Amino acid sequence: MIDHVSVGVSDLDRAAKFYEAPLAALGLTRLVTRPRTVGFGKAYPEFWINLREAMPPVAPESGVHICLRARTTAEVDAFHAAALSAGGGSDGAPGIRPHDRVRYYAAFITDPDGNRIEAVTFPQE
Repeated sequence: MIDHVSVGVSDLDRAAKFYEAPLAALGLTRLVTRPRTVGFGKAYPEFWINLREAMPPVAPESGVHICLRARTTAEVDAFHAAALSAGGGSDGAPGIRPHDRVRYYAAFITDPDGNRIEAVTFPQE
């Protein structure tokens, strides 16, 4: 249903360097680099970062987040660890999240601008 998503960032170079490792853990690489935008994906850009120089940090209470699908719990773990190593924050360590209808394994990170990004998988165990 959703083809691609994008987030605003105040420093494109910093954000591109930040996102390379956590997105690589999910199989996404940098595919497009333009003066004001960078696109990451597998076959085509699915996740974009767009320069917004005057953008204030994203408020933690905004409630907005983007969730990316991982194939395995190990990918979720690697996504979270890579984000922390690259200077991001943890907004929820990797782990099982039981829910009313589905059991899932996820981790939440924040990028240097405060964008909240989740990685999720649905283990069958």
